[in-house]
Amino acid sequence: MSRFTRITIRLTLLVAQLALIAAPATASAQTWPQKPLRWIIAFAPGGVHDTLARLLQPRITDSLGQPILIDNRGGAGGNIAADAVAKASPDGYSFLIASEALATNEALYGKLSYDLYRDLAPVGKMADYPIALVANPSLAANSVRELVALAKSKPGAVSYGSAGIGSSGHLAGEYFASITDTQFVHVPYKGGAPATADLVAGRIDFMFLSISLSVPQVKQGKLKALAIAGPKRAPQLPDTPSTAEQGYPEFEALLFSSMYATAGSPATVITRMNAEVVKALRSPEVAARLTEIGGVPAPSSPEELTEILKREGERWGKLIRARNIRAH
Repeated sequence: MSRFTRITIRLTLLVAQLALIAAPATASAQTWPQKPLRWIIAFAPGGVHDTLARLLQPRITDSLGQPILIDNRGGAGGNIAADAVAKASPDGYSFLIASEALATNEALYGKLSYDLYRDLAPVGKMADYPIALVANPSLAANSVRELVALAKSKPGAVSYGSAGIGSSGHLAGEYFASITDTQFVHVPYKGGAPATADLVAGRIDFMFLSISLSVPQVKQGKLKALAIAGPKRAPQLPDTPSTAEQGYPEFEALLFSSMYATAGSPATVITRMNAEVVKALRSPEVAARLTEIGGVPAPSSPEELTEILKREGERWGKLIRARNIRAH
């Protein structure tokens, strides 16, 4: 047997062995899912992120042919749920549904037990939730400019509430104060509900509040909406101008839901789940229900979500460090 023939045989055997090694992985990707999936929600039941997950769950379950189990693990701004998915098996069966807080948690909490970009694989953004600047009806301001003028005429006399230190409402208030060169008294609460109750009672002057909590109070006349915090109006409050319309185009505060897999999960699985989420969000029934809870469908690719996280992390991280904000 010639040397050339021996080399040819060895190469043939090597290729065959590599094919056998690769076959199980290929088959696994092609037949996924073969067992129930788990969606870990970074919030308690009943909120907008949980409601969205439960809205998508039956549609994606039907499409994939496997149950989706919802596991609520709220707390620490989403860090508890994120850590669970970051440490899960990268087999494509564990997913995280979290908020925009993931982009700012390292700046707020310091060193985390997971790395957002190393341990989690973005699947895509799912929905946006506009924030409204709402005030007690007695406040002597009916627009953003009037609020700024009032605050400058009475430094430290105008107060705003939030769901707590480091919450979206708190960060929005700090950002608003920084770009308008105003001073406000921040009053943190243990949750959005008690803060809203005190705003309605007139114990605080204004808040940056999600549309889901703002709309009922505004429609009942218990609060007045001064602006939508961002570049455009919200469909739930079409008569309320945006902050951009009122002369503050640089100001934007937005809540959003997004999905992640464990880093190292098969790329084919991430692509498939992204496609399923996008398809479900395009359903008229889902869009209508999402509008009812204060959201807007806003699906993205994994790459787009990565860019959003980096942009938001840099923007809010700079503010958090400048204002020395630390979550408790």
